[in-house]
Amino acid sequence: MHFHYLYRVNPWTQILMLLQRSLYAEEMVCAMSSQLFHIPKTKDLKGNSEMHNHLVPASYHRITAVGSAQRLTNGEQQPSIVETMTACIIHAENQDKKVRDGLKIMEENATPDFRPFIKLIIQWQNQAESYLSQTKTALKSMGISFPIESEPQSGEYNVY
Repeated sequence: MHFHYLYRVNPWTQILMLLQRSLYAEEMVCAMSSQLFHIPKTKDLKGNSEMHNHLVPASYHRITAVGSAQRLTNGEQQPSIVETMTACIIHAENQDKKVRDGLKIMEENATPDFRPFIKLIIQWQNQAESYLSQTKTALKSMGISFPIESEPQSGEYNVY
């Protein structure tokens, strides 16, 4: 009975769930860090604008990866969908490194009353990265390979 159950479960469902959790955490990072622009005391917080230069493409790549996983869960099978998803995971990881750098600058420059809030944003960022990493591990266990993990040149990022 258990043997047949494994064949009925769509392996992409787990991938979609992990990516959705990463995106949810990213939504919290976006909402909370953007909120700082609307608080007089933190509207010019050092590091926030720079961090957002990487948070925007990181979010785009997560959204594209989730959409790709949704298509695979729905039964589409084109290899280019998998390639899109894996490339976007790599691009999101690369952008996450710069997001993390920006969050550290924000934490260092925040007034003591805002440091706990910045630490909470960092915890959400940790979750976003952790679920992305779990997704990558799960895909590799399914035999999916990843493109070469290199930093984009001259600060540019690919939007595919």
